Amino acid sequence: MSMNIKPLGDRVVVEPIEEEVQTFAGGKLVLPDTAKEKPQQGKILAVGPGRRDDEGKRIPMDVQVGDTIIYAKYSGTTFKAAVGKEILILKESDILAIIE
Repeated sequence: MSMNIKPLGDRVVVEPIEEEVQTFAGGKLVLPDTAKEKPQQGKILAVGPGRRDDEGKRIPMDVQVGDTIIYAKYSGTTFKAAVGKEILILKESDILAIIE
């Protein structure tokens, strides 16, 4: 996905990864958006330059484009990208882990 969004400071742009819901019998279950759990995993599409410390020096980010991450459940700001996908902008401190 190509996008022209450049996050500022210690923010990242993430494409949430929707989890499929499966029944015990192995069939797929379609749930309305209101009944679905909010995703907590995503793929990083863009990374800001990092925040500045008290002396104005840049602190590099611990994540990079392409990382798959786990983030706090209700963090960040969600918006619809031009291609109709939901995108999330969140601070690096809202990222809980990188999935390796």
